[in-house]
Amino acid sequence: MKRPIILHPDPRLKKTADAVSDLSDELRRLADDMLETMYDAPGIGLAAPQVGVLTRLIVLDCVKEEGEAHRPLIMFNPEVLASSDELNTYEEGCLSIPEQFADVTRPAEVEVRWIDRDGKERIEGMDGLWATCVQHEIDHLDGKLFIDYLKPLKRQLITRKMQKLKRERARA
Repeated sequence: MKRPIILHPDPRLKKTADAVSDLSDELRRLADDMLETMYDAPGIGLAAPQVGVLTRLIVLDCVKEEGEAHRPLIMFNPEVLASSDELNTYEEGCLSIPEQFADVTRPAEVEVRWIDRDGKERIEGMDGLWATCVQHEIDHLDGKLFIDYLKPLKRQLITRKMQKLKRERARA
């Protein structure tokens, strides 16, 4: 089931999400709903706070090549264990901040630990777009948005555009 995506500015996007202590069928359904919502948007990552649930859950799939098999990842309680000194800069966007993009610099490689949908602990090294995406989504769990990496003027400009978009959508 597709879920509505919360748009910035919204106080729920600035809160820290709670750790998952018990993997329930309800949380697995939420993860499946989030994947459906992300693919429909379309996007490559989505965090539970973006659909109004303050739980440490993210989903991602950075496979973008036509004809290549999807690789959806469901991550409960994801955490970065290690990150490289080498940095990458990607133009980032966000489903909660539609049509706004900016360059963000992050570690080029990360090692991430999480619990999968079957309750198994997983650890994986990620680089390239996967590394950027997983860091972006984990930031959401800590109440941080990609625009928080920008200079104040650029951040304020994007926030004003989003306020205008929300007013326009409310009128429609």
